[in-house]
Amino acid sequence: MSAILSPPANAPEVRFEPLTLFRLDDVLDVECSAYSHPWTRGNFTDAMASGYQAQLLMAGDQLLGYFVAMMGVDEVHLLNITVAPAFQKQGWARVLLDALALWARGRGAQWLWLEVRVSNERALHVYQAHGFRRVGERKRYYPAPAGQREDAVVMSLPL
Repeated sequence: MSAILSPPANAPEVRFEPLTLFRLDDVLDVECSAYSHPWTRGNFTDAMASGYQAQLLMAGDQLLGYFVAMMGVDEVHLLNITVAPAFQKQGWARVLLDALALWARGRGAQWLWLEVRVSNERALHVYQAHGFRRVGERKRYYPAPAGQREDAVVMSLPL
């Protein structure tokens, strides 16, 4: 017997759409509000020009989040995943990760890979809950305040 699940009455209707220059300012607004060291306009335009998978999660005209990922031979590397601060802790990261995994499987990928700041405990928890496992560290990988560097945890998920 299967149950039909209905979204909560106040749940927005959401959709994915590719990142384009039309939405780039919205993405940059979210990026700058979410991170101390955000990606630049050039980082995003380079990703688009390189043909990376860049998807936005939208509710009407409201940007909930996005991801940017790079396809390899049999793996996908998640380069950026962000949920807008106003929509964090609502399950949207899981939706983004599910969409990424579905896309990656469809492309024949066997693995998803990512790096995350060692200090980003909330993201580490989300990734671990999604099935990612720690496989290593990259020393001094991320920029940090006052010219310092922060280590990254390397994580992978078999598809």
